[in-house]
Amino acid sequence: MATQLGEAKSSNKLVITWSALPKDFKLEDEPVENTGQPILAGALRESLEISGFIQPQMLIASNFGLCATVNEQLILKAPDWVYIPSVNQVVGDRKSYTPNLEGDIPAITMEFLSDTEGGEYSVKRTYPPGKWFFYEQILQIPIYIIFEPDGGLLEFYQLENQRYELKLPDENGRHWIDTMGLFLGTWQGTKETRTGYWLRWWDETGNLLPWAVEQIEQERQRTEQERQRAEQERQRAQQERQQKERLIAYLQSQGIDPNNLPPFE
Repeated sequence: MATQLGEAKSSNKLVITWSALPKDFKLEDEPVENTGQPILAGALRESLEISGFIQPQMLIASNFGLCATVNEQLILKAPDWVYIPSVNQVVGDRKSYTPNLEGDIPAITMEFLSDTEGGEYSVKRTYPPGKWFFYEQILQIPIYIIFEPDGGLLEFYQLENQRYELKLPDENGRHWIDTMGLFLGTWQGTKETRTGYWLRWWDETGNLLPWAVEQIEQERQRTEQERQRAEQERQRAQQERQQKERLIAYLQSQGIDPNNLPPFE
């Protein structure tokens, strides 16, 4: 069963329709990737989840099949990370997604460069089309991000007049994503078994969205600071008590009853 966005969409003799993936379609069990890609993708989702950003109607996935039918030929691409603001139905074990048929067009798609040629820059339009052409001309995804983890190069492309335009970061080296209300940028450090460059999120006031281990460390530091403040207050109270006791002892040594002292005016 197929559905069309209005009528069948034609662009440069391309007829694009939105059909469900056939039930007997065989998805690749082991997508081509290196060991760092799942960690990078998982870290992006983790901080969003901890911050409370993710809502049930959203779809955030990695190595996940995006489908479209072009000139009656089914095309499926699996980006390294994809964000879809709203789907028509929340499905627990979704294996693929057809935009327009099943919900919104993806708002963001990302590819992480590796030693294996994945066609991230390919504008090949013949079947099967290149990733760039598929995201830009067929799905028309508003934001396409290409990240080179080894060197930390972040390329941020935005769809303008049906073409991806490279956007420069702000003075902090970050890109504002209006649909998410968040900044995206690079960060260098260690998480799990990987040390290097990462993609990270910042809120509109410039606060870094933490990973779980960072949030735990922040809570530990807050607890330690509270303990230190309590200890300082205990020591101050003890010093005041000891000072008062010394004063009483001195007055008594001089034959003065501290309880009979006249009030201060």
